[in-house]
Amino acid sequence: MAESGTPPRSPASPTTPPPEGAPSAAAPVAPFNYKAVLQLMVQKGGSDLHLKVGRAPTIRVDGELTELDMPPLKPEDLRSIGEQIVPPKQRREFETEKEADFAVGVAGVGRFRVNMYQQRGSIAYAFRAIAFQALSIKDLNLPPVLEQISIRPRGLVLVTGITGSGKSTALASMIQYINEHRHANVITIEDPIEFLHRDINCHINQREVGTDTASFAQALRRVLRQDPDIVLIGEIRDLETLEIALKAADTGHLVFSTLHTTDATQTISRVLSFYPPHQQADVRFSLASALQAVISLRLVPRADRAGRIPACEVLINTAAVADNIRDITKSLNIPDLIREGTVQYGMQSFDQSLMNWYAKGVISYDHALFFATNPSEFALKVQGIAGSSDTTWDSFSQDVAG
Repeated sequence: MAESGTPPRSPASPTTPPPEGAPSAAAPVAPFNYKAVLQLMVQKGGSDLHLKVGRAPTIRVDGELTELDMPPLKPEDLRSIGEQIVPPKQRREFETEKEADFAVGVAGVGRFRVNMYQQRGSIAYAFRAIAFQALSIKDLNLPPVLEQISIRPRGLVLVTGITGSGKSTALASMIQYINEHRHANVITIEDPIEFLHRDINCHINQREVGTDTASFAQALRRVLRQDPDIVLIGEIRDLETLEIALKAADTGHLVFSTLHTTDATQTISRVLSFYPPHQQADVRFSLASALQAVISLRLVPRADRAGRIPACEVLINTAAVADNIRDITKSLNIPDLIREGTVQYGMQSFDQSLMNWYAKGVISYDHALFFATNPSEFALKVQGIAGSSDTTWDSFSQDVAG
């Protein structure tokens, strides 16, 4: 009898395969039970599942990788998964490019984003669990100012962070808020579709690259002909995508997208870096005009219970921020502008966000220091050492003992 929680394994393939075209005397090999592994991951509260030859299935729980108590995977196990879940287009893409992205739903278990890739000549997979229902901004412990950002009439909103920092989840919560509070035509272009949105007050069309449109570029070139009020672009990957996003934001649409950057300063620098030097002045004016907000995320382990909580930096494009972006003779001074806009505009830095969670006992001092942008300054703030004129930390550190 198999151990509790351990999905059955397929019998091993013959050591020496029969010659090509020859009938096999061995019994048919049962497909690898990937659904049971995904179910086990969900039961353990995992966010990601990694499958590779020679190692047991490995899951990520609260940011840490843990091997499941299962035998190491064999090449036929990974091939079997591909035969069961990979769509034909992605199968052809994998054959030529050695990697492919798609999404898969498992009845009674959940929905998953999948990356199939090749390493050391064998197939490997990375599964990311996706909630069936987008959670609210409040449920995700994101700053309330995101609700105000979500219902702005126009402009570009960028959600940033490293892989696995919660960008897609935060975007889904903002679309959910729009769905509940506006009557708008929302068009998303994703690769693949992650969260499934049902119409509440909005008319939401979700287009998946490879299924509903041939490419990001094609969908983006035509999206403005589809009468959108709001456009969600899964990720800004190239200059063409960025230019269409800026154009849409500049012509009265609200545009959401993501970038793999760590904070607001790096995000603005990355956007500018898409353009050659002779276009820098023009793009600075375009970005200063179109940008509404940059929301950057880091997931921090909780100290009060299991799980992680988002530390969130929020930059609102005020007149002062726009002037700083526009002026090519000055370096970006985003951290100071965030601190200056804390009280009036609801901006916050990563360190202020971390201080808030630490003051409430949600995260530990060690984790707060580890994720802080400026650890030495954070340590001084915790000790109560600050200039008497600096009141920008007051609302974030009220409960911290001196």
